[in-house]
Amino acid sequence: MTPDAAMANENENENERNGNEQNERADEEFDRHRRRVLWALPTGLYLVGSRHGDEVNLMTANLVVQVCLEPKLVGVALERDSVTARLVAASGAFTISLLRRGDRDVARRFVKPVTDVRRARDGVIVALSGHPVTEVGPQGLPVLSAAVGHLACSVTRTEQLGSHTFCIGEVSGVGGEPDEVLRMEDTRMHYGG
Repeated sequence: MTPDAAMANENENENERNGNEQNERADEEFDRHRRRVLWALPTGLYLVGSRHGDEVNLMTANLVVQVCLEPKLVGVALERDSVTARLVAASGAFTISLLRRGDRDVARRFVKPVTDVRRARDGVIVALSGHPVTEVGPQGLPVLSAAVGHLACSVTRTEQLGSHTFCIGEVSGVGGEPDEVLRMEDTRMHYGG
């Protein structure tokens, strides 16, 4: 290779490296912008209840939505490897507890799997992570006793979507009279995007 050809080849490699770095910076900037806009989508904060046998959990979630009017269907996206996703898959059911607008601390309490389970003498679950719960439905699924409303759902369909499993459930039970419910914007929490 002649010295001129070697110099041209070196310049071409340098330009390619600079172009790759610029593309990476543009990709990172796009990703940050995309997350900011996605975080701005209004979402609530809920507790998803799950149970299979004696194992039980409540998990904070914001990816919850009514997806159909007739029949009444609710969708919830669960992290694929979460305790809740495993329990919902095994039982075919879940609950949604709607939180009061001021219940930020409750939402934070359930971002990790429940390890503190209190039961009555007859085995009924009475508290999770120090918060009173009520069992609902034939499976005894947990709902937060202080929830302003709750839904019990039977899974009709699941879809694997990358990092999450989207579970669609038909509403089979309901309770409470929701007023002001907790929304993601009421906290400093960020999830999604």
